[in-house]
Amino acid sequence: MQYSEAGVEAGTEGYRKAQKRKEGRRRMAESLYEKLKGYDKTMLPMHMPGHKRNLLLSGAGGYLEALSADCDITEVAGFDNLAEPEGILRAIEERTAALWHSDEAYLLVNGSTCGILAGIYATVRRGGTVIAARNCHKSVYNGLRLREAKVVCLLPEQDMETGACGPVTPAAVEEALERNPEAQLVILTSPTYEGVVSDVVGICEAAHAKGVPVLVDAAHGAHFGFGSFPESAVSCGADLVVQSLHKTLPSLTQTAVAHRSGKLVSGAAYREAVNLFQTSSPSYLLLASIEGCIRLLEENGEALFADWQEALSEAYAQADALKHLTLIGAEKSRTGRAGGRPGENSYSGAGKPGLLRDRSKLVVSTVWTTLSGTALMERLRREYHIEAEMAQEQYLVAMTGMGDTREGLSRFVGALLEIDAGCRPVPGKRAPYPALPVCRQGMAEAEELPSEECRIAMSVGRTAAEYVWAYPPGIPLLVPGEEISKEMVDFLLHKEEGGVRLHRTSRGAEGWLRVHSIR
Repeated sequence: MQYSEAGVEAGTEGYRKAQKRKEGRRRMAESLYEKLKGYDKTMLPMHMPGHKRNLLLSGAGGYLEALSADCDITEVAGFDNLAEPEGILRAIEERTAALWHSDEAYLLVNGSTCGILAGIYATVRRGGTVIAARNCHKSVYNGLRLREAKVVCLLPEQDMETGACGPVTPAAVEEALERNPEAQLVILTSPTYEGVVSDVVGICEAAHAKGVPVLVDAAHGAHFGFGSFPESAVSCGADLVVQSLHKTLPSLTQTAVAHRSGKLVSGAAYREAVNLFQTSSPSYLLLASIEGCIRLLEENGEALFADWQEALSEAYAQADALKHLTLIGAEKSRTGRAGGRPGENSYSGAGKPGLLRDRSKLVVSTVWTTLSGTALMERLRREYHIEAEMAQEQYLVAMTGMGDTREGLSRFVGALLEIDAGCRPVPGKRAPYPALPVCRQGMAEAEELPSEECRIAMSVGRTAAEYVWAYPPGIPLLVPGEEISKEMVDFLLHKEEGGVRLHRTSRGAEGWLRVHSIR
């Protein structure tokens, strides 16, 4: 048999890389954090970062010491390279993939945004068609802008109790694929900010039947697949899944992981895209946080998830005493099978058959009270020293995580009970989500056309020249190129009246929008 020199060289290089990975796994008995702490501090650092591990630079007890800057290094010998991991970082990725049962995992220190941008870039050709749920995070829209993609939006069902978006259905995805056979990617958010879980299994089956990969923004679902929480999108068959570890698990802010499975997305293409969007100077403190989180789940995950879920069950049981405010999912909540106002035809995550909710999200509806969600959030902050995650005009979201305690959750529900006792009941108030706007131009084209400022109230019939969203959750309400309908104007004004701060691309004055100039 004849062998080319190139083939022999490639095989030798492959062998070397395999040996390096094996050596990295052997050294994983020592955690990355321990390795950072044990690094030889007598080494003269003629490299970045600029603090040079000199803790006294900021004074005794200063910020450099408090932030463990002596462990803040760059890619020095023995610590691997995140852009092309072969040693200790590669071993962490392999353990991460094993924990969530994906084919490959990628460590992200630029948050879930980095993984989402990379997923779009790796799968969508310039000008290609993408089917995306309308309630996707703004990072999805930014990725689509970069690819100048044609976007086919799917409007999720609406929860009439809170006005929040419900799930995306497999039937809606299947219909969109039938109408757009050229589609190159399907994108959805599951779970949502409010904890709504879509049928990812059914959506993946519909997409895969057409040979189309599925990207799931599971930034809020890193805890899925453990304990009795819903199955992770990885296990449900998604090709790319992006998770923010820091949102619900014990890891530092900005840490995330991405998972790739199956054969529809190239691992090499995704790695290349991650390196395009991820910093070339990753923080080893953040990487050590990811590794520490993975190790904690491996060693104590079962007990920690059990404690968390027991604490949640006690909190929901305590919330049964609420009379006016509603903790969505509580046994005696006004919506769903366990209760309900006579004649009401709304659904909540608790009650609609077949609808999954993430119980770690404490969603409090104010629909039956004179309070808005933003007013409730302010009272919790001012009177009880409790800072909730986010609020909209009809509800509030309090996020829980593995670090929550029974005492903390009881304190939160206790504050709700005290506020509830002073609430005056009112008929349920509604704010229907507008229909999908008519798209007049593509996003990329729309942003380049001449534009001007216009009051929201006077913008009916005009074309949006910028993004408008409430942050959090960071879901665009208007996208450049969309026609502004009267119901959209009413919807935006209703949000502002409810105390919700609207943000827009141009960062202009409140109550105004940037629209296309009339020519």
